[in-house]
Amino acid sequence: MRDRKLRISVIGAGKDCPKEIYDIAYKMGRLLARNGFVVVCGGLSGVMEAVAKGASIEGGESIGILPGRDIESANKYITHPIATGLGEMRNLLVVLNGELSVAIGGGYGTLSEIALSFKIGKKVIAIKSWKDIPGVIYTSSPEEAINTILKLVRIEHE
Repeated sequence: MRDRKLRISVIGAGKDCPKEIYDIAYKMGRLLARNGFVVVCGGLSGVMEAVAKGASIEGGESIGILPGRDIESANKYITHPIATGLGEMRNLLVVLNGELSVAIGGGYGTLSEIALSFKIGKKVIAIKSWKDIPGVIYTSSPEEAINTILKLVRIEHE
C-alpha cells in the first residue's frame, strides 16, 4: 500500500507567461491538490508560480526544483524548495520526479522537458502547449487534464 502522495510534474511558460496561461496553471494546481497530488515544478515564476499558488490555496504541497543554489529564489507558494545549481539541466529532475508531466504553454525549456519526459518513459499531457508532437495527449482545459491524469494514474497503479 502506498503511503505517500503521488506527484505530478507541471512544466510551462516562465517569466514571459501570458495571463491566460497563468490562469490555466493556477486552476491546474487547484485541481491537482484537490485530488491529492503533490505538484512538482521548476519553482520560479509564470506557470511554476501559478500551479504552486493553486495547490497552496487548496492546502496542497509543491516541490520546486530550482536551477540555482539558493532556496530563497523559489516563489512564495513553493512548500519544498530544492536548490540544484544545475541551471536548465535541472529540467530532467523536474520531470523525473512526477508520475507524468503536464505542459502548459511554454517555449524551448518546456519543449526540452517534454522530450526528457518521453526519453525516461513518462506520459505528457498538454494544455495550450507545443502542437503536433507524437505521443503528447492534448487536452483543452485543466478539468479535461485532471480527468485524463486520474485515468492514467489509476491504470498504472492497479
